[in-house]
Amino acid sequence: MEGIEHRTVEVNGIKMHVAEKGQGPVVLFLHGFPELWYSWRHQILALSSQGYRAVAPDLRGYGDTETPSSVNSYTIFHLVGDIVALIDSLAVDQVFLVAHDWGAILGWYVSLFRPDKIKAYISLSVPFMPRNPNVKPLDSMRATFGDDYYICRFQEAGKAEAELSKQSIEHVIKNVLISRRSGPPILPKEGMGYHPDTSRPLPPWLSQEDITYYASKFEKTGFTGPLNYYRNLNLNWELTAPWTGAQIKVPVKFITGDLDVVYTSFGTKQYIESGAFKKDVPTLEEVVVQEGVAHFNNQEAAEDVTNHIYDFIKKF
Repeated sequence: MEGIEHRTVEVNGIKMHVAEKGQGPVVLFLHGFPELWYSWRHQILALSSQGYRAVAPDLRGYGDTETPSSVNSYTIFHLVGDIVALIDSLAVDQVFLVAHDWGAILGWYVSLFRPDKIKAYISLSVPFMPRNPNVKPLDSMRATFGDDYYICRFQEAGKAEAELSKQSIEHVIKNVLISRRSGPPILPKEGMGYHPDTSRPLPPWLSQEDITYYASKFEKTGFTGPLNYYRNLNLNWELTAPWTGAQIKVPVKFITGDLDVVYTSFGTKQYIESGAFKKDVPTLEEVVVQEGVAHFNNQEAAEDVTNHIYDFIKKF
């Protein structure tokens, strides 16, 4: 894609695929589920033309990056370790960090554990989620949303993969990316990839070529690596006990859509509007809520997201 370079780097004991373009201060992009470096294609091209070095890896278990077989190889310490090692490999002291969905969760932890590596952080979709010392996250999710809540359904190794395999990978990817359902994702009994309407047209921001690219990578790797992120939520809760009550101390901008599934569930909107988000992240400088935009805002509203990123990082 228009001069984007691809290479493999050794980080934290695995081989990681990285896409990059441009020269200048580094903007590091972290993708979510079920995505790839490719999710940032618009931002890579735009910011590299504005004097930045845009870098976007496939995260551990995704795309052309290695997929360790052990479930316990996907703890938050492994994931943060990958990103710190990647930053070190770029021969810079600090980066601007931009992240979405699971990448955003990872981005909050990178900012929490190694703020010395981050000039500023732009989080898309997922706000900071402070650790509740009184309840494990999966216990809370089951009690609040039931056993059919998507993260609960992801927990049993092999079962979610079997359900997803009942549909074509293209069908699964398409259904996830174009979904505009609000509220907590409760999966249908028919299966995770199920949707009765297989003829829904693609929105203007997503092409068949895009779907085909995503599917080609997930056909190779499967979904086990990405699902293992969810399978470590309770273990991450145990591991991060020392950071209970810790605050984020790097400059932050948060961008979400008003139709985003995260914004419209979990009490996220109230968390942001009540001032609790700002209390947990005292360095939060701005919250942007995009009207009529759903979860994958870095693709659906690519130009607007890019402009918000540029307007924030150019100050530093």
